[in-house]
Amino acid sequence: MHQPLTKSQATIAKILTASEGLFLERNYAEVTIDQIAQACQLTKGALYHHFASKEELYLHLIHEDLTAKRNLFSQAISLPGTCRERLERLTRTFLDLPPNKRQLITLIRRDINVFKTASRTRLISLYQLSLPSIVETVIRDGIRDGELKPADVRLLSWHFVAMVEVILNAYADKMLVDVQTKLDHSLELFFHGAARRSTKR
Repeated sequence: MHQPLTKSQATIAKILTASEGLFLERNYAEVTIDQIAQACQLTKGALYHHFASKEELYLHLIHEDLTAKRNLFSQAISLPGTCRERLERLTRTFLDLPPNKRQLITLIRRDINVFKTASRTRLISLYQLSLPSIVETVIRDGIRDGELKPADVRLLSWHFVAMVEVILNAYADKMLVDVQTKLDHSLELFFHGAARRSTKR
């Protein structure tokens, strides 16, 4: 049984939910502390009591989200299966997330250059741990087991992540009408490419 949230925890959850919506709607630079406070129905002073700056709030939001995703995706690949089956399970887990939770992970690429070196490095590290590193694990096992030919594991993992990102846009959503079609499209491209298979013997 979950323990009820303390007043402070409830306020932080309220701030994170409100700021998530604002950061998804607008670029990082366009979101102000005033807007966040108004969306939370808090004073600026109350907001600063929990987060010293907009940057601290943003980093906390992304950290919480990526940590949750890392745990979720790690569970998805922990069950036995082929490389393709585990990548399918991982991708389905991602596609089954609510749209706002899928979109949050894209903010890092959009906003990364806004931050100074230390914060930027931290964001990249968190992102790498939450998704590409998990994909790397599956691909490394696939190469070991002979399902994939030897190749640079990190590069392959980034290729796969990029392919999944493509099916999230509006055009792909119109052409690939459900989750299974999206999965089949991405996995077929990754494992077999786009070349027409010869029917000659």
